[in-house]
Amino acid sequence: MSNPTQSSAQPIENKAQLVDYLASGNKPKSAWRIGTEHEKFGFQLDDLRPPTYEGPRGIGVLLNTLAERFGWQKLDDRGNTIALLRDMASVSLEPAGQLELSGAPLETIHQTCCEVDSHLREVRSVADELNVGFLGMGFQPKWTRAEMPWMPKGRYKIMRDYMPKRGNLGLDMMTRTCTVQTNLDFESEADMVQKFRVSLALQPIATALFADSPFTDGKPNGYLSFRSQVWSDTDPDRTGMLGFVFESGFSFERYVDYLLDVPMYFVYRNGQYLDASGLSFRDFMAGKLSILPGEKPLLTDFADHLTTAFPEVRLKKYLEMRGADGGPWNRLCALPAFWVGLLYDQSALDAAWDLVKDFSLEEREALRNGVPKYGLKLPFRHGTVRELALEALKIAGQGLKARARLNSRGVDETMFLEPLIEIALANETPAERKLSLFHGAWQGRVDPVFAEYAY
Repeated sequence: MSNPTQSSAQPIENKAQLVDYLASGNKPKSAWRIGTEHEKFGFQLDDLRPPTYEGPRGIGVLLNTLAERFGWQKLDDRGNTIALLRDMASVSLEPAGQLELSGAPLETIHQTCCEVDSHLREVRSVADELNVGFLGMGFQPKWTRAEMPWMPKGRYKIMRDYMPKRGNLGLDMMTRTCTVQTNLDFESEADMVQKFRVSLALQPIATALFADSPFTDGKPNGYLSFRSQVWSDTDPDRTGMLGFVFESGFSFERYVDYLLDVPMYFVYRNGQYLDASGLSFRDFMAGKLSILPGEKPLLTDFADHLTTAFPEVRLKKYLEMRGADGGPWNRLCALPAFWVGLLYDQSALDAAWDLVKDFSLEEREALRNGVPKYGLKLPFRHGTVRELALEALKIAGQGLKARARLNSRGVDETMFLEPLIEIALANETPAERKLSLFHGAWQGRVDPVFAEYAY
């Protein structure tokens, strides 16, 4: 989740400014970049418990040591280091201490993989000294919600109090989930619309390929991506598949209208988060926000509000692909490969649109609702999601070949799709592989996952 926005403090006088804010993300193709974010669970090597913020082995020590050793700039929240900044990248904390890398905007997936590898090596060098490890999965496999710590970030207290009012699993989303996400650019409003529609329709395919959250409280939970299921019972005001994106006339303005109907969480003023949970941004624009009577919002407030909507694909000044469970290093590189291949080559984008353009609203919702439980084996039309995944991967591979971005050995970016192709061909998600181990070699225990799948 985001840190306080470092954006324009320009006052908002009308809705057109908000439309212009989103439209300012338009970039020529030569300026398109790839941003990759991933979260991971920390655990103490001796007892597997998640580390707290405080203490000699805590997350606070980890962040401060990373900053001192590797030249990161610290971001402070009421005296606590809660994020690190360097070279347009950041390291930050999710509510229960899940460590997130928000990568810099890069030109190739080769660079993305180098960035991820460098980050994990830095983290490992400090974590080893603290006797701490990190695990990539979609949902905390062992510890209960009550056993998860809370990090000292002001916005999390507000969300912690508000979440249970809107859904049953919002606190699980905050404390027990991890994802990998890719952020991609668009050239124009029309380009944004096509990419938004393709990525929304295919987001359940990514969820299936990356499904890796089959355990809750040390036992199988009946799902392959329980992380994805959690989002379906978090907050209906700010989650979901956004059917209006497929309606005629969808635009930046239509998305602004959606955002203005998403209830607020907070307003950030003078280093403090003010509780605005459930209040209306429309009222704020009219100077009628009860906690700041007579005051109108700044563009920074709108930028912050953007981060409190959680649809399967989110529009900011770029598009965020939000459907995948966290996982091991090679899948952190595979997600940007999948989406860049589909969205950054026009022929591939057109082919992907041809694949999904006749999906009905009901079919898109059925995919979203069924994939968390059934993964690639979910029936769809005359086949299964697996056939859709194989076709999407084929198109993505063609898009990456057309990009022809080579590494120093002359190899293009299609190499990063290989883990996903293997999963689709085997028709077995990462979650199903862990379930087989749980019922076999692990003898009904989840503890081995921390040793066998740690970074």
